[in-house]
Order: sequence, then structure tokens, then C-alpha cells
Amino acid sequence: MMEVFQETNYVVHHAQKVIAIFAAMRAFKNTLVEQGHQVHYFKIDAADNQHHFDQNLNQLIKQHQFQEFEYQAPDEYRVDELLSHFVRQLNISYRMVGTEHFLTERDEASLFFGDGKWLMERFYRHMRVKHTVLIDDKRKPVGGQWNYDKENRKYWNGKPAAPVDTRPIHDHRDLWSEIQSQQVKTMGEPNASAFRWPINRAESLQLLAQFIDMHLIHFGAYQDAMHTEHTRLFHSLISFSLNVKMLTPAEVIAKAEQAFYEKEYPLAAVEGFIRQILGWREFVRGFYWAHMPGMEKANFFDSQKPLPSWFWDGNTKMNCLKHSIGQSLEQAYAHHIQRLMVIGNFALLMGFNPNAVHQWYLGIYIDAFEWVEMPNTIGMSQFADGGLLATKPYVSSAAYINKMSNYCGDCHYSYQTRIGEKACPFNSLYWDFFQQHKPQLSGNPRLGIVYMQLEKMTEEDKQAIRQQADVYLNNVEQL
Repeated sequence: MMEVFQETNYVVHHAQKVIAIFAAMRAFKNTLVEQGHQVHYFKIDAADNQHHFDQNLNQLIKQHQFQEFEYQAPDEYRVDELLSHFVRQLNISYRMVGTEHFLTERDEASLFFGDGKWLMERFYRHMRVKHTVLIDDKRKPVGGQWNYDKENRKYWNGKPAAPVDTRPIHDHRDLWSEIQSQQVKTMGEPNASAFRWPINRAESLQLLAQFIDMHLIHFGAYQDAMHTEHTRLFHSLISFSLNVKMLTPAEVIAKAEQAFYEKEYPLAAVEGFIRQILGWREFVRGFYWAHMPGMEKANFFDSQKPLPSWFWDGNTKMNCLKHSIGQSLEQAYAHHIQRLMVIGNFALLMGFNPNAVHQWYLGIYIDAFEWVEMPNTIGMSQFADGGLLATKPYVSSAAYINKMSNYCGDCHYSYQTRIGEKACPFNSLYWDFFQQHKPQLSGNPRLGIVYMQLEKMTEEDKQAIRQQADVYLNNVEQL
């Protein structure tokens, strides 16, 4: 097992992400040793660590005269290419084995869709039937419908009460000192003395159990809600544990389904949670492997603006972005609506370079690994693939953000105003986005109502929107 610069330095990662991965690796190494396995562990400050997979592996193979090399199929294209090249240089036998931490093979989704349009709902229904999840004895969905997404969009007004964070507290100051001693560049707050992320399977299972027992019942209704004081609300916080393989998706799905049958939890809550894992997570992984390499270069709108400096400190007058980015820097976490409909929404409307947005997302979030983050950012959030993944750009005016959060109440800008000094930037940027990209988007059937509304606007109104948007587009550092 290796802590190497090759992995810490390919993007700037959040400090908590580096700490959590190294702490989990070290805990797993101790578990393996206790079980009688032999483990060679390269710590980040080890004198014999050459900080590259192939160099460290060649060193070990030569030192121990190994006769066979086996490895688990990597989750990321970058590492897959590196190890594929490495094994072709070996003069000993080798083999790659599959991972048991997904419910599909890499190419399963690609084979399912063939040359057709990738639609998550089709794939999700296929997966429900294949794995008999919330399926009756007639192979139909329990409850009579497949998807309860329309019941999963409620505003949270303070009731039911937000959950208390009961995760264990770790002191990782020594580990953080080791990381700093090697001058690893990071972003965000390390919080090393009061670290809350799970670092082993037992803690991950405890976190899952608490979510199932206490929070799943409310997850569905409020999964899209946002609040300044309660950043978690009813989300599980298990994505890090899933993505570093301390939990398996099969056991998570099974426990959620069990809660529906045994605890009689609302079907909309359970289905909404299961859909994220059985549907979206597997769908996105398949999309990633079907479209690599090359996805990272996609730029449908030819967006070239750099990210503003306040993406690294949260110092903006826009309350929704101040809280979403500030929370991300403080906790290495934001839920999917904060990522998609606040930060990603703004990035797309402003015309930030999608690869720069991708690298920021990949670095800042503790659960972000390229196989899951890149499709979500390049395809879903930034529409940089031109609609291969998403059926429309996910943008909105301030009205949506106000509907789903309390962010707008004490903001410097007015969410109700489109033109003027205090007008919320989202409003003019939203309409200007559709005006500027009319050649690419007006034929999209899901955007017909948007362009009907634009047609009803006077030329004076459109010009005013253009001028207002230009103020924001040209002064992003001052927003």
C-alpha cells in the first residue's frame, strides 16, 4: 500500500480528503496485519518511497523476487492506463481481477444502451429488476411506480428537527504533520484535531445504521433542501465510505430496502435513496468508462473563463455561494443540490472553463474520485458534452434557490430582481445564457417553454438583461 505524490498531487485536494484516505489506508493495513497478512506500506515520508506506483512496485518485485503480480481493476482511467502499461513491461506473470464494490461491470451500461441515448431512468429500471430491489412477484415496482422524484423536493422549514452529528471524533494532528512535512499542497480546513469522517469499516457501518434508523425516513422529502445552519439535514454522509470501499453498494441497498419492509418507511424516501446508488451511481460509472479518454476535454459552449479567487475562500456577497463554497472548504462536503444547482449552476451561467470546474470539484470533495465526479461535473453540471449525459443544461434563476433554501433571505442581492445594482446575478445570467446559446439549445424539446418566454420579451428587456449580465460576467471577482 502506498501514500504517493502521484496521487496527492494530480489535482489540489482538500486537506480532509488526504487525511481521511491516508488514515483509512493505515487503519486497513493494521486490520490486514492483525488477520495475518503481510503488508508492505509506504508512508508518505518513508525514505524508500519513490512516490510512483511503478517505481515502488519494481523495487518490491526485485527486492522480494516475486513471481506473480495481481491487482484489482482500478476505478479511474488514469490509474488503469498506468498499471496496464506497467504490467506490459513485466517479465513475470500478472493478472487483473475485478472489483466487488459495484453492481455492474465497467461495460455493462454501455452494452445496455448500445448506440442509443443514455437515459438513467431506463438503466435504473433494468437494475431494479435484475437485482430484485423493490420489485414484486410480478416483476413490477412495489407501489405501482418506479420513481418518486416529484415527492423528493420539499423545502425544510425547521421541522422535523435536523439530526445531531454523532460521528466519532479523531485526532489526526500527527498524520497532518507528516503530510505537511512533505509539502503536499491542499485546500480547505484540515480540522485535524477534531476529525469527523469514518476511517474504517466499523465506523462506516455505524454511520450507515444511524442513517437507516434515524434519517432515511426524512431523506426523500428533503434531499434537495438547503439551509445555512444545517448543512447535512437528512443526508447519509456515506459516499466517502462507499467510494473508498469501506461499504459495498449491495449492503447499503439491502439495509434501505429492509427498512421499507420492516419499519414501513415511506416508499418515496427509500426509493429516492436507493435510486442514487442502484441507479445513478452505477449509471455514471458506466458512462465514465464508455467515454474515456476524452471526456475531460469536452467544452460544448467553448467556455474559457477561469474560476474566481473566491472559489478558494468563499468570500463573495452571494449568500448561496458563500455558504455552499464556505461549507465545502470547511467540511470537504456539500450535497448534490449545492454542487449542481448552486455552484455548478453559477459556473455554467458564467462560462467557466469546464475542465477547471472539474478539477476544483475533484479536489474539494472528500467523496470525489474521477469515475464519479467527472461525468457529474463535465456532463451533468456543465453540459460540456453537449447533452450526452444530461437531457438539458441544469441552470436556474434565483427563484429555484430561494424555493429550496433560506439562502436568499439576508443576501446582499435581491432574488426577486432581474435588473439593477442589487439584482441577483442568477436572474440576468440565466436569461442571457439562453439568449447567447440559442443556436445550440433552441431545438431542445425540454427547453421549449424557456424560448417561448424569451420570445415574449421585448427587445428592450432583452437588451437590459444583456447589459446587466455583462456587468456580472466582467466583474466576477467583485460579486
